[in-house]
Amino acid sequence: MTKQMVLILDFGSQYTQLIAKSIRKLSVYCEIVPFNVSYEEVLSKDPKAIVLSGSPFSVTAENAPIPDKRIIELDIPILGICYGMQLLAHLNGAKVSKSSKKEYGYAKIKIENHDSIFAGMSDEEEIWMSHGDALEQLPAGFHRIAYTSNSPYAAIAHESKPLFALQFHPEVVHSVNGLTMLKNFVLNIAGLTPDWTPDSFIESTIRDIREFVGENQVILGLSGGVDSSVAAALLYKAIGDQLIPIFVDTGLLRKNEVEDVEQIFKDGFGMGLQTVRAGDIFLSRLAGITDPEKKRKIIGNAFIEIFDAEAKKHPTAKFLAQGTLYPDIIESVSFKGPSATIKSHHNVGGLPEKMNMKLVEPLRELFKDEVRAVGRTLGLPEHLVGRHPFPGPGLAVRIISDITPEKVAILQEIDHIFISELYANHLYDKTWQAFAVLLPIQSVGVMGDERTYENVCALRAVNSSDGMTADWTELPYEFLKRVSNRIINEVEGVNRVVYDISSKPPATIEWE
Repeated sequence: MTKQMVLILDFGSQYTQLIAKSIRKLSVYCEIVPFNVSYEEVLSKDPKAIVLSGSPFSVTAENAPIPDKRIIELDIPILGICYGMQLLAHLNGAKVSKSSKKEYGYAKIKIENHDSIFAGMSDEEEIWMSHGDALEQLPAGFHRIAYTSNSPYAAIAHESKPLFALQFHPEVVHSVNGLTMLKNFVLNIAGLTPDWTPDSFIESTIRDIREFVGENQVILGLSGGVDSSVAAALLYKAIGDQLIPIFVDTGLLRKNEVEDVEQIFKDGFGMGLQTVRAGDIFLSRLAGITDPEKKRKIIGNAFIEIFDAEAKKHPTAKFLAQGTLYPDIIESVSFKGPSATIKSHHNVGGLPEKMNMKLVEPLRELFKDEVRAVGRTLGLPEHLVGRHPFPGPGLAVRIISDITPEKVAILQEIDHIFISELYANHLYDKTWQAFAVLLPIQSVGVMGDERTYENVCALRAVNSSDGMTADWTELPYEFLKRVSNRIINEVEGVNRVVYDISSKPPATIEWE
């Protein structure tokens, strides 16, 4: 069954993925393609509607991103957002120029027409502007449907064709009823059916996996993270014991991680999970290494070597499964086109080429929140599908010095206390990522009647939507006090706890 879809032409806006996520919240499937997508590819995808994204460019600039005009002339509903509005106007003969007064941030639109995209809305709505250009006049055949005190053409629509354009960004949370506007466009104007659900995704993906894989075996590197865990559950539901899940214990995982993964997948799902206990190998190769990039390289190479050795025990396996997500796919193709640098999206660098296998990527159509929803529908426990991001190199990049078994054990205990207290105080789901860092310094302290000279650890908690930017989480002082007391009292070798209040940028989320 071919999915009905909305196609988003990306002109480089920082909000393009938000448009896609917003439309998918309406249970409608959509895809993002670069603005210079070919007319033929658009026809092959058979979209039922098109959205033109915003852009940092000016439509009047010499290097402005302009799509094949035949795409804009397709007889389907089209919505232009910010730059997309200016592009529609420009291609229809209207003049676009620098605004006399740029608009960034909160504004109120006055709605003049409630028949289409503003159906069911008030005469005045709060929205979010971000533009330096504006329409000087209406393009031929269009009329105004909303304005602001600064933008005489805040929203326009064509008199006879299903063409709509908004000067503001309905996809951002600051546009209070922006989702309603997108809903009106996608469901009412374009008439798409809201059938993009976790259940429908699971059903169609299982069918696709079985057709693609046949009777062959599929090898999967299971890390215990959200993506690989959901991929494992989905593949197992599709092909059962044809799946060979391999879990490499690097010795750098969180406390009780191995036991937890085995309990979920071996005991809970009945999978033939193969656990490779390789902590000694990783720790011996990391001995004396302090440079974070060297740590990553050593860990990556060791993982490939060990995983490859295990995979060779199954010479008849012809497929390798990975938990690649949709953002990995769309970020691998720049909106500037094929001349731009292509970023590899493979989760396990080097494995597909080295192992000469066909790739199976069952989650490649999904955003992270959709992966979590699919995981819940498949019956994975909430503590797994809702867990925070965890770096591929594990605790090695949270120990800011050389790696030793003793330091790993100390950090595992610190991290366990911090995370368990977040759960106990209902704060875990109120922050995007939380973790502990073991610092390469020692400080003087007093315990009982004795002076101590022991380790310092830092706690870090941030809120973010995608990890590109982040702000530190304002955890309650009483909570931090309790966690600090527990760590110092219960973890031998630690006498000082600090809380990281740096945002990204300028700091990064992880310390290394």
